Amino acid sequence: MLTLLSPAKKLNMEPVDLSLPVTQPELLEQTKILMQTVRRLSAQDLKSLMKLSDKLAELNYERFQSFRTDGRANSAKPAAFAFNGNVYEGLDAPGMSTDALAFAQEHLRILSGLYGVLRPLDLIQPYRLEMGTRLETERGHNLYQFWGRIIADKLREQMAGHKDKTVVNLASNEYVKAVDRKALDAPMIEARFLNIKDGQARNLMYYAKKARGQMARWIMDNQIDTHTDLRGFNIENYAFDKSASLEDLLVFTRQQPAPKAKAA
Repeated sequence: MLTLLSPAKKLNMEPVDLSLPVTQPELLEQTKILMQTVRRLSAQDLKSLMKLSDKLAELNYERFQSFRTDGRANSAKPAAFAFNGNVYEGLDAPGMSTDALAFAQEHLRILSGLYGVLRPLDLIQPYRLEMGTRLETERGHNLYQFWGRIIADKLREQMAGHKDKTVVNLASNEYVKAVDRKALDAPMIEARFLNIKDGQARNLMYYAKKARGQMARWIMDNQIDTHTDLRGFNIENYAFDKSASLEDLLVFTRQQPAPKAKAA
């Protein structure tokens, strides 16, 4: 069983000490091809392409120009520790045990516009290139066309030795669209996290993103490797809602937490 996450726009590239060996992304040759296009873009091109501020456009232009395609950059950091958004607040990779990280290396995958598929300990360099970017390459008009079935083929290959060949999608629609479902040739289960207030169940973005990371963390901590066991997820008072769920959609609900009191 493989669990999928989206990357995050925010990064934390501060060094981290690990007891496990780091690895290189397995689709780095594809990244090199993509970089041939990206490096030709000016800061103004990047600003227009990704709707960035001048400051962020210049930063990412500099990142792409200094990007090492041999994978030996001093600024590289393991992916699960480098991404720094709401999902990764829930995952909390720095707090994972060695056993959980080792399990994650085999069972957790991060989809990426630049790297395609990442394992938690794969070294990445700072970048910003969202999967939905309409970047013209020799393969088409956007990154979905660039990656084609490559991501699905890699996921299927990585899952070959797993007893349960189910994919647990905790990634956003933008990223899971990059997985060619026909080429994947495996069942995919979605998870949805709802907060109930005044009797109404709501999909609140911050809580939903954090819960995706929390579920991924729970799977790794408990080494869950059978999709039927996913219903046991119960972090921060979430509980499986059988009546709202489908065979390929697991719904978890809880009472919406009270807002945090503001500091005096």
